[in-house]
Amino acid sequence: MQQHKQSWLGREHAFSAFATGPLLDFWRQREECEFSGVGNLTIRYVRFTSPQHRRVILIVPGRIESYIKYPELAYDLFHCGYDVVIIDHRGQGRSDRLLADSHRGHVVEFSDYVDDLETLYLKEIVSHHYQQRYVLAHSMGGAIVALFLARQPQAFHAAVFCAPMFGIVLPLPPFLAHRILDWAEKLPALRDGYALGTGRWRASPFGINRLTHSRERYRRNLRFYADDPAIRVGGPTYHWVREGIQAGRHILNQVAQITTPILLLQASEDDVVDNRAQDLFCEAMAAAGHAVEGTTPYIIQGARHEILFETDAMRAEALNAVVDFYQRHRD
Repeated sequence: MQQHKQSWLGREHAFSAFATGPLLDFWRQREECEFSGVGNLTIRYVRFTSPQHRRVILIVPGRIESYIKYPELAYDLFHCGYDVVIIDHRGQGRSDRLLADSHRGHVVEFSDYVDDLETLYLKEIVSHHYQQRYVLAHSMGGAIVALFLARQPQAFHAAVFCAPMFGIVLPLPPFLAHRILDWAEKLPALRDGYALGTGRWRASPFGINRLTHSRERYRRNLRFYADDPAIRVGGPTYHWVREGIQAGRHILNQVAQITTPILLLQASEDDVVDNRAQDLFCEAMAAAGHAVEGTTPYIIQGARHEILFETDAMRAEALNAVVDFYQRHRD
C-alpha cells in the first residue's frame, strides 16, 4: 500500500499515460449492475472486487455526477486493499431520470436517495459479509449518507464526508431564496423547472471552473460528459433546491442518532456548499457526545469543492487522511 500511496504525489505530470494505460486497464475490469429503486426506477452502480479483499468502500457521489467520473479514486482505493462500489443516484448518471428534460436535476423527495442507498447497502454490502465496511461520500452524497447513518448507525465501521452538502450556497439572501422556493412549490410548472440562474448542461472552460485547480482532472471529467450526452445533468429544479435545504436541516436535527466514526474533509476555497453548515454539524456532533475525528473539520487548505479531484498534493493529503482513518477503524 505504501508504494501505491507514493504514486499519488507525482501523477499529474504524466496523467495521460496513466489514464490511457493502468487506469483504463483497471476500468475494463468493472462490473456494471442495477437494481429497482423507489418508484421502480432503475438505479445503476459499478463494482470492483477481488477474492483477496475483505474490506469494502461504498462511494456515494455528488449531484450531477456519475460513477464514470470516479475510476481514478476507485483505482487508488482498490490498490489499497478495498473492494469498491459506486452508485449512480436517481436522476443522474446511468440511472433513470425523473423528468422529460433529462438535464434537470430533480428528485421527488430527498429521502428517495436514502432509500435507494439502503437498498444497495443491503444488496451489495451486507450480502458479501465483509470484515469491514466503509463509506466515502462527496457533496450531496454526504447529505444522503448522513441521513442513512441516522437510520442505521452500525451500517459502516467508519464514514468519510468529503465537502458534504449540509448547506447550499445560495445566490440570494436566505430569507428571499426561501420565499421564492415556497412560492415556486405551489406552481408545478415552475417547481419542476430550472432554478434561477441555471439551465441545461454546458461545458465551462477550466479557467472559470469552481471545482478544482487540477487542469488534467478537470479536462478528463469534462470529456466524460462531452462524449456521452446521456449522462449530462444541468441545473437543479426549484423543488430539488428546496429538498436539499430541508435535508440539511433534517441532518442537524438527527445528529444524536449518528454514532458512526466520522472524518469530515472541508475544502477551504469551497463556494458550492456552505462550510458553515459543516462547522455546525461538527459542533452538534460534539454536543451529542460523539464528535467527528479531531472534533472539527479536517481542512484541505487551498482546495476547491472537488477535493478528491484536486491537484496531486491536495488530493494526496486528503486521500492519505481517508485511508489512514479507515485503518484506525478496522474493528
